[in-house]
Amino acid sequence: MTEDIRLNSSKLGTQEYWNNFYKKEQSNFQDNDEDTGECWFDDSDAESKMIQFLIDKLNDGELPVTETPHIRMLDLGTGNGHLLFQLSQDLSEEYEGDSEFQFIGIDYSPDSVEFAKDIAGKKYGDVNFEFEQVDLLQKEAPFLKNKFDILLDKGTLDAIALNQDPLQEFDGEIGMDVYARQVEQLMNKGSILLITSCNFTETELVKIITTGTNLQVWDKINYPSFQFGGVKGSTVCSIAFIKD
Repeated sequence: MTEDIRLNSSKLGTQEYWNNFYKKEQSNFQDNDEDTGECWFDDSDAESKMIQFLIDKLNDGELPVTETPHIRMLDLGTGNGHLLFQLSQDLSEEYEGDSEFQFIGIDYSPDSVEFAKDIAGKKYGDVNFEFEQVDLLQKEAPFLKNKFDILLDKGTLDAIALNQDPLQEFDGEIGMDVYARQVEQLMNKGSILLITSCNFTETELVKIITTGTNLQVWDKINYPSFQFGGVKGSTVCSIAFIKD
């Protein structure tokens, strides 16, 4: 399927690494509640670009769910919940429509979920955030019965791709090859999946997400680019996919 697109295995592709990582981050937060942890892709300003992209599309009426009274947003691999917290805050300041939003974050690390809940309770008590431990790569995960309008991934596919262990439930396929099919189950027709990656080029990301699914490229976010050896590219890419 995507045998030509492979990353070397890394500890960043293991649940043990992320459990330990978020245990430490939560401990730091309990010592200092201003320390809410790492904001991934901060150097590329990816989080704010993802959020502004969504707000602009909502305000311009370009998203298929623009007229939906209740818009369900799902953060895939939520970590410390930072993306959802910032998205909620910016929507409250800049969103011009009448829809209400529901914010849900999932992660396979129980320590991530506990940490995100801790931050939400202590710093964002006026907004209802839901966090749940879910392993997206579990074939019959009950959570997959849910449907969402906007799905966000900021580095989660990247981490999944750093684990080359075969999945028995999927006849030995690896995580990055089943990711898109699993995520597609969480989408309605017209739902949007916005992914940011620093490990794949735009071409590679499109192949991973559209192979074997009904997902198609809908739009993308532009980043500063560089040219090396006659090839033009950027250090990060963000692509929005729509379910047909």
